[in-house]
Formats: sequence, structure tokens, C-alpha cells
Amino acid sequence: MTVPPSQPVHRGLTPIGLSHAEAAQRLAADGPNELSSGKQRSLLGIIGGVLHEPMLLFLLAAGLIYLLLGELHDALILMAFAGLTVLIAVVQEARTEKAIDALRDLSVPQATVIRDGQRQTVRSQDIVRGDLLVVNEGGRVAADGWIVQADTLQADEAILTGESVAVTKARLTGEEPDEPPLPGGDGVPYAYSGTLVVRGTGLVRVAATGPRTRIGAIGQSLATLTDETPRLTLQTRKLVRWFAAGGIGVSVLAILLYGFLRGSWLDALLSGVALAMSMLPEELPVVLTLFMTMGALRMSRSRVLARRGTAIETLGAATVLCTDKTGTLTQNRMLVEELRLPDGSAFRSAEDGAVFPDPFLHLARAGIMACPEEPFDPMEKAFHELDAAYPGAALKEPQDDGWTLHRHYPLDTGLLAMSHVWTNGGEDGKLVAAKGAPEAIADLCHLDEAARQAMEAAVADMASRGLRVLGVASTRWTDGTLPESQHGFDFTFAGLVGLADPIRETVPAAVRTLQSAGIRVVMITGDYPATARAIAEKAGIAAGETMSGEDISRLSDEELAARIPAVSVFARVMPEQKLRIVTALKAAGEVVAMTGDGVNDAPSLKAAHIGVAMGQRGTDVAREASSIVLLDDDFQSIATAVRLGRRIYDNIRKATEFIFAVHIPIGGLALTPLLTGWPIILGPIHIALLELVIDPMCSLSFEAEPEEPDIMNRPPRAPDSPLVSRVLLGWSALQGVVALAGLIALATWTQFSGMDDAHFRSTCFAALICAVLVLIVVNRSFRSGIGVHRSGHNLTFAVIMGFITVLYALLFLVEPVASLFHFAVLKGDGIAEVVVMTVVMAGVLTLAKRQFVKAIVG
Repeated sequence: MTVPPSQPVHRGLTPIGLSHAEAAQRLAADGPNELSSGKQRSLLGIIGGVLHEPMLLFLLAAGLIYLLLGELHDALILMAFAGLTVLIAVVQEARTEKAIDALRDLSVPQATVIRDGQRQTVRSQDIVRGDLLVVNEGGRVAADGWIVQADTLQADEAILTGESVAVTKARLTGEEPDEPPLPGGDGVPYAYSGTLVVRGTGLVRVAATGPRTRIGAIGQSLATLTDETPRLTLQTRKLVRWFAAGGIGVSVLAILLYGFLRGSWLDALLSGVALAMSMLPEELPVVLTLFMTMGALRMSRSRVLARRGTAIETLGAATVLCTDKTGTLTQNRMLVEELRLPDGSAFRSAEDGAVFPDPFLHLARAGIMACPEEPFDPMEKAFHELDAAYPGAALKEPQDDGWTLHRHYPLDTGLLAMSHVWTNGGEDGKLVAAKGAPEAIADLCHLDEAARQAMEAAVADMASRGLRVLGVASTRWTDGTLPESQHGFDFTFAGLVGLADPIRETVPAAVRTLQSAGIRVVMITGDYPATARAIAEKAGIAAGETMSGEDISRLSDEELAARIPAVSVFARVMPEQKLRIVTALKAAGEVVAMTGDGVNDAPSLKAAHIGVAMGQRGTDVAREASSIVLLDDDFQSIATAVRLGRRIYDNIRKATEFIFAVHIPIGGLALTPLLTGWPIILGPIHIALLELVIDPMCSLSFEAEPEEPDIMNRPPRAPDSPLVSRVLLGWSALQGVVALAGLIALATWTQFSGMDDAHFRSTCFAALICAVLVLIVVNRSFRSGIGVHRSGHNLTFAVIMGFITVLYALLFLVEPVASLFHFAVLKGDGIAEVVVMTVVMAGVLTLAKRQFVKAIVG
């Protein structure tokens, strides 16, 4: 399709823009002005992923065998368990996608364009190349393009540059260059999609839409980065595979043994499937999913959204946190912190009390008069907030006495200063107030060399403490006609004003918490080194080297990885250098968490082990690239997430101890009858009941266990540390062997007592459930044993104990339920034997744990 060239902006004095036909043609050629929302798994894809799980395959195989044997009700029960597993997976995936969709709320839904000479509102998706886009104060730019008209236009480009200080925009003069300029800096005649207009109005000729914008290009670059599978997930998969291989091998031997000795090969297959199911720790991935889901729910109560639950656990292992400055460590708003007069005297509002000193009244009033009465720019808002902070000083006295704004001299690329002319309609002349870059104010005031050097020294001193410095000047105009430019006034230098984006109140405490937990906090910012270092000190970030973006560009990847452990502040960093920093930290063996909010942060957020995006001021691309979103942009939430991540990992280890221990008696009870000739105790339906109801419910109780007392006073675990250490595996094995010994002793006793098969199976299964409960209690804490009081509460454990009690009563005391699972109602002697075995087992494990506590905790 041939696309016609862009129409001129004006025909005479009237903006024309594209015609409706041209816009429709270009929309068809280029596509809509929107970014891809990413791919979602289909229902069949979700089900296919669940079908790869070994336990589900075992359930389906056992159900098929029962159908061949004509046992329809057993087959239906197993199929119901399989269907429940698939349903849970589908519901969980749907809820996750719904939460992600809810985050996409920063797009520009509508925009104003000029077509056929008329202003009209269109959907932002319908904007095309060549459109004349109208931009106004307070709105977001809907597409990239060249600025052809600008009236005091300023934009906040923080989503692209990371810096919230607005930049001045100029209109394009001459022909359009072949390549668009980079964002950041004053006087750039180009507007970028997603940036915020903080002052003035303008007209933009759209040059790029959708994925061709700068936001879109960065978003598309994310496709080259793949999400890393969390180490814990890899370890869990490996463990399940090993146990699955071992279980299948043992089950094949059991099938052959049962078939040759007893002659019933279908029964042999059922016994073999039951044995394989009993030895497979299928609860591990189930527990991992449940713990992360519950962890995500707990995080949401702290205004933190975990888009990928495993990231919470990984955050608990983080060794380095890379954080941006603006809006994360700071409040993303400006406050006047210091006023400094030409003679060098200074007033610091945070230190010098609540009384505003008279010598500084003129400077403050001149600064306020140089601002709009209803400002949008953060720095101009700060001047008005200074007046609100000192109501008794009457800093707005000229306006209150009837002075009104007469004329505004805007910023331009040749003079980074602006002036307001005020009049009261009388014979007092006109008041003129100016503010701007200190060097620009020095030019307007024609300062001599000594005064200029004194001012530059004061600016350097204020900047070294993290302040942004503006110069302020004033004069009176008594002549008639106002000059054409600000240089026509005879200004007097009033002084300097230092503004700062204050540190969030929660940041120093959060940084201390993270650093006491062994996590190195590193700040990455586009600000100047002196300002960055001052902010880092206020935040409490540990001292270290400061590296600039120029330093990074001179180093190779290997040199950067070698130097990076000593650096605590990166300043004047270009957006593309953030990815190099994250990559270098990973190459140095660190587990990296990265915070960010802008599109420029998205590649580094995705490359980090844990990407943490801002929810309120973050962009869609940044949030899609991240695994955790801070909904209220509170840095303290990161420390909360680390604490929860460590707690989750501890509780996963406790659950793993239990899972490995409990599979020994389960597997033993499945195998022993094949070796002794006893009646089969555990069939596939019993294993399914244990694996899909009792064990996951019991494992879930570990998720709610209170945190260990030293959780934030120990270093992060080694990245390559195994989930199951040799000590933990040995402790689990000992627990399982003790439980199995008790169960075999009980089974032997019941065989000699002459119980029938149904009562024998009921007594052994009841004892197995009691053994499961004992193992839960033993593993609830790394330190304390059975009966030892612990701080914190676990309501889930109490609920699960109640559930098991009800299930116990249904299975062994209610005849219809008992017969459904091939049990008989328990008799008095069977109950007594179960109680004795439970008490003995609990006592032995309590004594044994005292010997293992030190090794387990270590």
C-alpha cells in the first residue's frame, strides 16, 4: 500500500493536519498505536502443562486399571482427584492473568488531534504518523513526534530517563532530522509517548506510533531476554525426577515379585502403581505452588503484588538490591530545604525551627512571585508549600495586597530563566521576579567576577548535599513599555534556593534492615555524583565507591564485574547501562534484585533475578518485565518481602523434612505386604487419599508457621545451597525410619491378634495418619520440639488438626464412609494399639531432635 507523504502543518495560518482518509490509510498500513499485551496460555496449554506431572499420570493409570478390573467406584474416585488437580491449575492461572490485566492502567485512552483543520478527540490507538497531536499541561503524550508549536512547553520524561525534573521543549526549526534525538536535556524538539506534560501547550507532528515509539522499542527488546527459572524450582524438579525414577524402578520389581508369587498381574499392576505413588514426593511442587500463592496473598495485604510467586522466595535469597533514587528512595516531590543570601548566610527550614527569619523574606517572596499562582511543576509547587509551612511570615504578601500578574517571560533554550511582571494598577510601578539556573540569573544580574565566584562556590556546596539549586532575582520597573526580553531589566541578585526530593521516612530503617540481613544496597541514578552520594548517605546506604556512567563506558564487561563489588552508588547512568550493571553483578555471583519504574528500566528488571516495579508511577512495560510490584511505591515493602521470602524458604525446608520423612512409612506400608504375605494395606485409592488430601493439607500447615527469631539477622543463603542438605536428609530419614518401625511393629501385633483383613487395614491406616500428625508437630520448628511453647500463632495448623480429626472419625467410625475406602469401623483394641504407638513414636523423636537441633539450624 502506498502511503501519501505528510501534509504541511499549516495552510496559511490554520493547522490542517491529515484528512480522515489519509489517517485511515496509515492506520491500516502501520497498525494501531498500542503495545502488545503479551501472550497468555490457552486452556489447552494449561491442561497440557498439568498432564506432565507424574502423580497425575499415575492417577490416570490406576483409574484405567480399576476400570479393567470392573471397580467403577474406585476408578471414579481416582478420576475425581485427577480432575480436581486440573481445575486448581486452571483457576490459579486465570486469577494470575486477571491480576496482570488489572495493572495495565497507564495507557492514554484518548487524545486530541487536528484532522481536516478541526480539533477532534480520538482513541489513542487510532493515532497515525503525520497526525497533529495537541498536548496540554497535565496530559500524557500519546505518540512520538516532532514539536512544531510550543508555548512554554515542559515535560516530565522520568519514565525514559529516570529523572523527574521537567525538561524544557522547543519547537522544531528547519527540516526533520533522519533520526529522533535521545530523551533528556532541555531544548529537544521532540516529544515521547507516555511522557507527562507539566507546563504549557504544544502541537506535535507524530513520527512514530505503537512499537516504533521509544517506549515500544524498549518493550520489544524485552523479547530477547528470557525469564530465569528460580533455583528452588529447578531443585524441586530435580528431586521429584530422582524420586520418580527410583519409585518406578522399585514398582517394576514389586510388580514382578507380586505377579510371580501371587499370580494376579492386574493386582500386581495396582500394587506397583500404589508403590510408585507412595515413593514419589509429588507434594514438593504442590507445596512450592501453595506456599508461593499464600505468600503472594500475604504480600498483597502489605500493598505488594507478586506477579510470579517464586520471586518472593528468590528475594529472600537476594544478596544485592539495586534501587533507583527518584520516587523509590525519595518522595518524588520537591521541597525547599535551604535559602542562601548573597552574603553567604543560610536558612535551612528543617533545622532552624518554625520561625521564618526576616532577612530571608525578600528572597522567598521573589521566588514565589516568579512562579505561577497555580503551579504544576514540582519545583514551583515547592515554593508555594514554603509559604504554607510558614503562614505567619506572609510570604505571599504582594499578591495578597492586590498585585496581579501582568506578563510572563518564559524559559527558552538561550536563557534558562523565567520572569513574572506584577502590577497593582497604581503608581508604584511593576514588580519583576525571576528564577532559573544560577548561571542564567548571574547573567541577568550582571554579577562581577568576585560575586560570580562566591555564587558558584555556594552552588557547589549546596549541590554536594544533594540539593537542586535555583537562582532568584528581582527588580522594579517604572518605565512604560516592558522590554522584549528579560535582559532588558536591571535585576538585583536576591539569593539561591536549594530544593530537594526528600528521603521517604521509611527508607533509612528499611535500608538498615536490609543491610543487617546481609543484603548490599546499591543506588543507580541519572543524577550527578555529588547529589547521588548525598542522597545515599541520607538513606543510610553503606559507604563505597561512586562510579559514573562515563566510568562504566570505559570498562569492559569483565573489568566492570571485577570492580562492581566495591561500588555502592552509580551516578549519571544512561538507561542502557543499567542492564550492564545487573549483568555484571550476576557475573560476580550475586543474586540481584532490581527496582525501577520507567520503560528504560524494563530490560534490567527482566534481566535481574527479581525485578521490583513501582505500581503507582510505573509504566506498563516496567511492570510486565517485573516479578514484584510495589502498589504504593513504598521502599519498606521490599524489606517486608525479603522477610517473607526467608520465612517461606524456612517453611519450605520444614515441609520438605516432613515430606521426605512421611514417604518412608507410606512406602514401607505399601511394600511390606508384598514381602510378608500380609493383606494389601495401601491401594492406589488410599495413596491418592494421602497424597491429594492429607499430605498437602498437612504440608499447608507449615506455610503459616511463624518466622524463626534470627530471620533478618543472618546472611542470605548461598545461591548454590541445596534445598535438602545431607543433615536435613539424614534427619528426615531418621524420622521416617522411626515411624515405619512403629507401624510395622503395630502391623505385626495386629496380625498375631487375628484381626480380619478390613480391621487390619483400618488399624494400620489409622496409625499411619497418627504418625503423619506426629511428624508434622516434630517439624514445625528447627529448634523447639513437641510440647515446647513458641512465639506466634498458627491458626492454619489448628484448623488442619480439626479437619484431620473429622476425617479420622468419618473414615474409621462411620460405616458407609469406611466401606467406600475398603475399611472397617475400628474396635477398642485397635484404637488402644494406635494410641500406644503414637505416644512411643513422639517420645523417641523428641529425644532424637535434641541431638539434631544444632546441625539442622546450622
